Amino acid sequence: MRPSAAWLLLLALPACLAAPSRPVYTNHWAVQVLGGPGEAARLASAYGYVNLGQIGNLENYYHFHHSRTIRRSTLSSRGRHNFLRMDPKHCGDKNNHCRSEMNIPAAWQRGYTGKNVVVTILDDGIETSHPDLIQNYDPQASYDVNDNDCDPSPRYDASNENKHGTRCAGQVAAKANNSNCIVGIAYNARIGGVRMLDGDVTDVVEAKSLGIRPDYIDIYSASWGPDDDGKTVDGPGELAKQAFEYGIKKGRKGLGSIFVWASGNGGREGDYCSCDGYTNSIYTISISSSTDSGLKPWYLEECASTLATTYSSGAFYEQKIVTTDLRHGCTEGHTGTSVSAPIVTGIIALALEANPSLTWRDVQHLIVKTSRPLHLKANDWKTNGAGRKVSHLYGYGLVNAEAIVMEAKKWKKAPTQHVCIGSSDRTPRDIHADQTVRTTTVTNACANHYDQRVVYLEHVIVRVSIEHPRRGDLQINLTSPSGTESQLLARRVFDISNEGFKNWEFMTVHCWGEKAEGEWTLKIHDTSSHMRNPERRGKLKEWSLILYGTAEHPYNATSSHHSQSRMLEISTPKLELSKAAVFQSQMEVVEEEEEYTGPCHPECGNKGCDGPNADQCLNCIHYSLGIVKAGRVCVSSCPSGYFGDNASRRCRRCQKGCETCTGRGRNQCTSCRRGFYHHQETNACVVFCPAGFYADESQKLCLECHQSCKTCASDPDKRILCKDGFSPLGAGCLPECQPGMYFSKETRKCERCHASCQTCVGPGKEACIQCAKDFHLHEWRCVPACSQGFYPEAVPGLPYKVCTRCDDSCSACEGSRDNCVKCKEGFNLRIGSCITNVTCMDDSPIPERSPSAFKTLCEIVKSKKLCEMKLFIQLCCQTCLMAG
Repeated sequence: MRPSAAWLLLLALPACLAAPSRPVYTNHWAVQVLGGPGEAARLASAYGYVNLGQIGNLENYYHFHHSRTIRRSTLSSRGRHNFLRMDPKHCGDKNNHCRSEMNIPAAWQRGYTGKNVVVTILDDGIETSHPDLIQNYDPQASYDVNDNDCDPSPRYDASNENKHGTRCAGQVAAKANNSNCIVGIAYNARIGGVRMLDGDVTDVVEAKSLGIRPDYIDIYSASWGPDDDGKTVDGPGELAKQAFEYGIKKGRKGLGSIFVWASGNGGREGDYCSCDGYTNSIYTISISSSTDSGLKPWYLEECASTLATTYSSGAFYEQKIVTTDLRHGCTEGHTGTSVSAPIVTGIIALALEANPSLTWRDVQHLIVKTSRPLHLKANDWKTNGAGRKVSHLYGYGLVNAEAIVMEAKKWKKAPTQHVCIGSSDRTPRDIHADQTVRTTTVTNACANHYDQRVVYLEHVIVRVSIEHPRRGDLQINLTSPSGTESQLLARRVFDISNEGFKNWEFMTVHCWGEKAEGEWTLKIHDTSSHMRNPERRGKLKEWSLILYGTAEHPYNATSSHHSQSRMLEISTPKLELSKAAVFQSQMEVVEEEEEYTGPCHPECGNKGCDGPNADQCLNCIHYSLGIVKAGRVCVSSCPSGYFGDNASRRCRRCQKGCETCTGRGRNQCTSCRRGFYHHQETNACVVFCPAGFYADESQKLCLECHQSCKTCASDPDKRILCKDGFSPLGAGCLPECQPGMYFSKETRKCERCHASCQTCVGPGKEACIQCAKDFHLHEWRCVPACSQGFYPEAVPGLPYKVCTRCDDSCSACEGSRDNCVKCKEGFNLRIGSCITNVTCMDDSPIPERSPSAFKTLCEIVKSKKLCEMKLFIQLCCQTCLMAG
């Protein structure tokens, strides 16, 4: 390597060896260190080297050795010295090789190393005895879901197949200053592993893994998901979804578990990570990769749900990642977005050490706020309505460890998350080939609902149901009121599925910080593939816009300017003397302020106000909404989710799940929120309708099943159970009829089938399911005899025969389609075959050929018993006829 302005890295060769024709690299380095022997000792210790001292009389040059690097190789070490050369004290402005924009060593220098933070790797196990992991290994953060025991050690085989988890664990928390493989990013964090990928990965396995000790584990890191094949659309099952939601709501004692996910490695197959329901979730932090030169790696998937990026591997000649490996080893070949998720996991661990009170949403805010595009190259960088640059390749850019710990240290908790259904459009729209469907909606972002109003956006979800003959031909884009366009789906050439999308949720983070209110536009373009009929069109069945965000600005938290004495009237207990004195002092300060004398809001009561707005009333005419701590506002009627308590003139919250109610009890609901059904008999809102009732999706009601049903469903695709003597049919239960009879909807009783049917679904002979004795199935009808040109063929498993067409030259056949008994016009019957009306080739002279030679050929056909083949019957009919 060439020397830089700040340090010099040389590969030393033994003096006794002749210079080879190709460079030979060893595990010894010559390092230029500006700072003396003490600084050289610090560097060697910090990055796992042995300092063998100054090189002769060369000032500032030191001999470093690393035992975990190959002793001699014609290939240079890819990455062993990366952290060393990125050390802040050795990175100068003129050093082109010094890519320190992730600023991990700078975060260390500020004293953050992941202490007291617990991380677990959801993967194929981790080698708990590895010398770089054993000191930080935490059995309380570990479990083997595959074998149902407490040891997450991987299963060893000759190919070292289960190495992935150990590699990821080393990136996060490999111990420092032990001269082993590497230094983990959070090298003082506790590290555990959940072995769950070495077996069938079912919904149960995923849910158990995501729910391991959520009150103890801070961060879950995962670098897996559905197949990255460019044609799969899949995500977490119902149990895994519930595990995510439980972790977010209850994990870390209510602060929320932090889930970090790799964005996917399907770039070569043209995959798009919005078809991965794990990276596409608001609950996960989706991380992509860049090469160290700032280029898009060949494996990278693009999508609008990616939050940020880190360095990782690129082409075969570019640097890969050094990390721990199986059998106490060390690898220099860790690659893909599997690298990036653990890097961000380690950086988040540093941030949690700086501020353990960060919520799961705080962490996402910090990543958005501190990540930067820098030298990352992409054609789609844009500035969103909040002034932040964002890309479908890299999200908000390269993570910055130093910036995130500094911001975390002073961070105040983000305002409460609100969820608003911005719109729901069920108008079907045809999607024509090579055309664009455009639909717009204008939303006030739930401005009339106190606990749902979204002013500043975080995540935006578009839930769609689309029918389409070739799903991979679709492209979907969403444009926000600020003009930011998110590509929710790009073409996927390998996706030939005709299943379309059914209530699939596409998520974008590109509108983060923008105003939610205004016009949103959804565009769906169908680029017709040559592999499908362009006349077959798709259909947008319905779509919904779901907005996540806050009512207050998350970065400019403001406190109320009103003192407690000027809040809405509340009942308070008697104060102790010392507290009363303080309260008296506050009162005196307020009295010295200038009194407001202007008009009050129309909803203010007879006690006046501190200003003209509804939240400055001293009492209310109708109802007050809110709490003292956050402030109250006077309203004429209570919003959804609340009911008016006339005695106290307060809006009180309904039972969870109620949209409207008459009281706080669970049996006082009059309508339900999204995701719940109203049980009209009990006036309760339930997630699942009880036995004997079914969920009516259009009315969102639990309706009673028919008296013949044990259980039932409004969706005919869902299974129903019938009482004894009844059978399920469609969405109902019908009486079971005797063989030869069917249930008539007109007469509501069992009627006899047509005489040709053994079983049937209706009265005519076209309604047969199975044919009666001595009848044959012919073109879906039961007939006593097959029509001309067909013969009755026995089919294994059927008690009746099926009429099968004879050979094209036969007008009648018996036993098989090739055994003709009568020929069509223009054909003659010869030995059970119909041949064209021409003179036999072996019975007449052939121009320019010897008849005797042709007869010799036919004798060979006869001897080889080839006369049964139609071709030879045609050529050698006389010889074949003589053969019988």
